[in-house]
Amino acid sequence: MLRSSVKADLCPLAYRGGLIVINRCLVLLWCVLMALPALGAGSQRAAVHPRPPVDPASQTTIREIVDMERQAREASLHRDPDFSQRTLADDYVAITPLGQVTTKQDTVSARKSGQLRYDSIDVSDMVVRLYGDTAVVTARAEVKGHQLGEDFSGPYRYTRVWVRRAGHWQAVSYQATVTQ
Repeated sequence: MLRSSVKADLCPLAYRGGLIVINRCLVLLWCVLMALPALGAGSQRAAVHPRPPVDPASQTTIREIVDMERQAREASLHRDPDFSQRTLADDYVAITPLGQVTTKQDTVSARKSGQLRYDSIDVSDMVVRLYGDTAVVTARAEVKGHQLGEDFSGPYRYTRVWVRRAGHWQAVSYQATVTQ
């Protein structure tokens, strides 16, 4: 019985430089695939998150809110109870990352007593949305601080709601969540 032994050539082009051509084609294909999201990102983003043009009055309001957020950050760092007294609505409510409900009076008292200490607050990814005389702020914050000796440093996301009353912005709600 005669057996014919034939070796399967699994990579027939490897010996003739074909493998190099195939690798170059794969690299080119990879580059094209990686570029596709970037090429369509503008139209895709517009479809997913439409952003209407912002009129000059809204731009001014957004700047006011961003400035209020800056002042709130500075007041937290300097434990300024007067800022809280002045800018928190009487019906203000905050939800802490641990789910505790705090009021305006709780916040002012914490600032006066020094039980809440911020060493740094680095805010990023801030978005301000306007709804008439209401502004909703969402942002990230990298925080370093202590409350009653407990370290609460870390990354957070927060939402703050501002309402314009009698021509002045007041915070009516705040909620923070620990993130990874």
